[in-house]
Amino acid sequence: MQLSNAEEELMNYLWKLDTAFMKDLLEAYPEPKPATTTVATLLKRMADKGFIAYKLYGKSRQYYPLVKKKDYFSKHVNGLIKNFFNDSASQFASFFTKETNLTKEELENLKAIIDSEIKKK
Repeated sequence: MQLSNAEEELMNYLWKLDTAFMKDLLEAYPEPKPATTTVATLLKRMADKGFIAYKLYGKSRQYYPLVKKKDYFSKHVNGLIKNFFNDSASQFASFFTKETNLTKEELENLKAIIDSEIKKK
């Protein structure tokens, strides 16, 4: 299951905060802040999808993620590679390195990461 763009934005705030009450999430948004009812709707949808849960403290809910950010984005990147690059990580890497404006230093850092992973295998 996937999050909408608005849900993903809210999920990013929750990942940063780790646990949060409604007021904490609203404070995380830049101006103009969304309506409380909008955030409440997004939170309900995200809970229904199994991405978040909450603990009740009286009438207040403290929300927390059930899905790790790394796991969520890993699934998306793997889907991207499968759907747009014929399931070829090499095609994805080629596109990524050529079509983004990476500096020489960033490319060298990527190379070091790849070299490190090669040594582990």
